[in-house]
Amino acid sequence: MSQYILRRLLLMIPTFLGMTMVLFVFTRIVPGGPLEMAIMEFQNSSAGGMGDQGMSSGGAGLEMGSIAPGSSPLSQEQMNQLKAHFGFDKPWLVAYMDWLWKFVRLDFGYSFTYYIPVIELIVDRLPVSAYYGILTFIIMYLACIPLGIAKALTHTTKFDMITSVLTFVGFSVPAYVVGVVLLVFFGGHLQWFPLGGFFSDELFFGDPSWLEVALDVIYHSILPLICYLMGSFAVLTYYMKSFLLEEISQDYVRTAVSKGVPYNQAVVKHAIRNSIIPIASGFGGILAIFLGGSMLIEVIFNIDGIALLNYNSLLGRDYPVVIASTAMVTIIGLVGKLLGDIIVAVVDPRVKYT
Repeated sequence: MSQYILRRLLLMIPTFLGMTMVLFVFTRIVPGGPLEMAIMEFQNSSAGGMGDQGMSSGGAGLEMGSIAPGSSPLSQEQMNQLKAHFGFDKPWLVAYMDWLWKFVRLDFGYSFTYYIPVIELIVDRLPVSAYYGILTFIIMYLACIPLGIAKALTHTTKFDMITSVLTFVGFSVPAYVVGVVLLVFFGGHLQWFPLGGFFSDELFFGDPSWLEVALDVIYHSILPLICYLMGSFAVLTYYMKSFLLEEISQDYVRTAVSKGVPYNQAVVKHAIRNSIIPIASGFGGILAIFLGGSMLIEVIFNIDGIALLNYNSLLGRDYPVVIASTAMVTIIGLVGKLLGDIIVAVVDPRVKYT
């Protein structure tokens, strides 16, 4: 098992390098990047202090005082200064190796938009996405597995049909559409829930207790959690039902019943455990997806998570943030898949990784 984990960890290295290299090259060749945007700002802006305030605050020491707003195209010296500031003064492979060396030392560079270290932005947003991701993961499995078992044991009954219709409706409607409806009706019309955010602004004023903070966060989380659970809830429920129905039809269940074992006991002791094995293989992957956040849900509810940070950074061509946050989500996904394999080995003693 330890040798298998070591090999998987080693295989993560080329996978990570390939994904980040493609993303790094993409950010350098896509039109309308930070270099072009900076040139347009310098040429069209009527405020002469933008260069000193914006560029020097990023820590690059760029001297742009000689650039006159609204002037003709910049001189070669000024272009070189801009390229050096945004990291476009080196060949892409050399620049990628520089970024990779800094990344392994947790130096993700500076944000072009916020003018602060990228790692501060990620550390600030990751707990928010992790909160929703882990909570959604826990609620989904605690609810879907028992519901799938109940649907399998009551197959073709009214309970099965009613729950099938409800889960099908939840699966067919996109989560962001549900989010807009919930926000407009329960947040705007009835005003039962807040219109977005992670907690109330009033918490900054005063000295709230930890219980007040926890209740406020839960109050803000109800509508987003409903959206997070919509699609995955139906899929996992049907997976559990179909896997269990398949196991119930196997010969070993009929053999156990023929030997006098009660049907429910045979299902609980044998069939359910075997039907959970395929679902357990996706534990790590699903958790990794949730930790990455959902862009549309975070945008609709104005949740300052990783997905919303990545979305805003992509619109603003803040490529250091885009590359670093995507790399972090990639690592989480690779580790999640390895975690899923380990869980399968724990659940199914027949699986032996060598």
